[in-house]
Amino acid sequence: MPRKILVTSALPYANGAIHLGHLVEYIQTDIWVRFQKMSGQECWYVCADDTHGTPIMLRAEKEGISPEQLIARVHGEHSRDFAGFLIGFDNYYTTHSPETRHFANDIFGKLKAAGLIEVRSIEQYYDPQKAMFLPDRFIKGECPKCHAKDQYGDNCEACGAAYAPTELIEPYSAVSGAKPELRHSDHYFFKLSDPRCESFLRRYTASGVLQPEAANKMQEWLGEVGENKLSDWDISRDAPYFGFEIPDAPGKYFYVWLDAPIGYMGAFKNLCDQKGLDFDEFFSRDSSTELYHFIGKDILYFHALFWPAELEHAGYRTPSKIFAHGFLTVDGAKMSKSRGTFITAESYLAGGLNPEWLRYYFAAKLSSTMEDIDLNFDDFVARVNADLVGKYVNIASRAAGFIEKRFAGKLAAADADLPALQAIHQAAPRIAELYEHREFSKAIREIMALTDGANQYVDSVKPWELAKQDGKDEALHAACSNALNLFRLLTVLLKPVLPGLAAQVETFMNLPPLTWSDSMSCLDQGHTINSYRHLLTRVDPKQIDALIAANKTSLAPTENKTMTTSANIQTAKAIPATDATLCSIDDFMKVDLRIARIANAEHVEGADKLVRLTLDIGEEKPRNVFAGIKSAYDPNQLIGRLTVMVSNLAPRKMKFGLSEGMVLAASDSSGNNPGIYILSPDSGAQPGMRVK
Repeated sequence: MPRKILVTSALPYANGAIHLGHLVEYIQTDIWVRFQKMSGQECWYVCADDTHGTPIMLRAEKEGISPEQLIARVHGEHSRDFAGFLIGFDNYYTTHSPETRHFANDIFGKLKAAGLIEVRSIEQYYDPQKAMFLPDRFIKGECPKCHAKDQYGDNCEACGAAYAPTELIEPYSAVSGAKPELRHSDHYFFKLSDPRCESFLRRYTASGVLQPEAANKMQEWLGEVGENKLSDWDISRDAPYFGFEIPDAPGKYFYVWLDAPIGYMGAFKNLCDQKGLDFDEFFSRDSSTELYHFIGKDILYFHALFWPAELEHAGYRTPSKIFAHGFLTVDGAKMSKSRGTFITAESYLAGGLNPEWLRYYFAAKLSSTMEDIDLNFDDFVARVNADLVGKYVNIASRAAGFIEKRFAGKLAAADADLPALQAIHQAAPRIAELYEHREFSKAIREIMALTDGANQYVDSVKPWELAKQDGKDEALHAACSNALNLFRLLTVLLKPVLPGLAAQVETFMNLPPLTWSDSMSCLDQGHTINSYRHLLTRVDPKQIDALIAANKTSLAPTENKTMTTSANIQTAKAIPATDATLCSIDDFMKVDLRIARIANAEHVEGADKLVRLTLDIGEEKPRNVFAGIKSAYDPNQLIGRLTVMVSNLAPRKMKFGLSEGMVLAASDSSGNNPGIYILSPDSGAQPGMRVK
């Protein structure tokens, strides 16, 4: 029987963009989930935006919109970025949902009935300038444990200690900078120090649910037996606050860290309602299913102590395993905005970098430990180009053309005794174990060693020489067929890491979706493949330079910046374009710019620079456009992408056909950066929309 597995990643906060540091976790989780699904397990992957709290309220206020409008917009941005990196959520939801409210109220009520909720009058910091009680994260000061400066009011990012904000040394308001005042307020506490919670957590955290280094940290926080170091947890906040109001407690709201992990339950319940799944089968106390959380090591305290204690004493099942990972450094240092290494997911994709380059590089670095990983850009370029292009894709490119041109696309029988084939069959179960235990870097090393073996086979049979010799057709057919069988098997092993590339291979080789069991078989004699198209381009170091430059530029202050309003536009219309280099608004409006979806893209035979694009701009018939972007883009990577085109440009008859428009691209006329970058619209744009 297949296993039944529910997997979550930590919920990104709806107050900022997804960046490469975030993606370490989501790529790690996605690889593991894809492996489980390839192996035939029933595996569901859910996540959600973490949407509550004062930061959301204050940002929405600053932007002049409601919190609901803000979180809806950010949800779209996060969804776009995750999809761009092929993160295959079964449901990406929001914590601001009726399902999450239901479970927050339910858990709170059950904890209260169990005598684990207590109301206390506390002294709480109040910002006299902003006229509001300050959440823990909006109070900063010196950590009372390790004395690190500028730490938040609930836990220290330097030593990981948790404490009350009143314990901070030299506190200040992160909202106004004012020195906060202590005022009294009634708050609700979850009695984590209760002997029932302590006893459970000692058993739970020592049961193997955590990595050894995480379990050791928990024991440090719990203290020795008889030395209960756990503090009760303040789970309420005062109005004004964006979140769920506590039942029968007007003006009191659940602290965001109470309902954030409950958002896992809300997201899954929403999926259950969509798919007809049984929620209780996965969350009842006697559940035989598996529940896994992937998180960063900085939020272990909440996930390994508060969260399981809540679940246990509210009558729900607890997580089977909690997998914590380390942080991302870039070129050996913390991500830096000033150096341009605090890189957003959006800027990476907008720069034309292939998301699977990063997926592969992270996989080659990730292990089951909590160690940090480093993104070294020189290593990134070298590893992707050598491993993926020079080794893996090279196998197909050296064999596919001969099969298509000389043998009508049909394969010969594979040599089942070929050592390189046997090596992959024998290694597949071992690599499966490495995927299962999140030892992705070890899996990648083994797969690349097998790839070396496949290339050694191709080098030994030299199909390019066989093709020149009379009477060698049978040997050529066998050599190329064996090479493509090797390539298919390697694709199976890499598919959890490179799902998009694997889908291209499935199309090229005329295959149904590859599963892990396919690693033990070869294709039948006579199997027909499709025409080979180049599968992957090399990383150009100039793309990395442009990416870093773009992230530096985006942070530069803008002088004399004004909001675009109807008054601004009216003023612009009234100013005549007297300079010959200027155009009026009327001139600009003559150019009909439209959002276009690239329905197809292909090389133009005999053209050095051109790519033929089939563009959907919402018309009955798509447009045919020739673009001089061959040097910058693999056509296969363009299909499905949105761009901007000039739709009212006079058609131009060219040697290769009629061009019915022009796509917009950016380039550096100075020659310092010779790259070409086609434009992409923001999420939500649809083919046919006018750009104006």
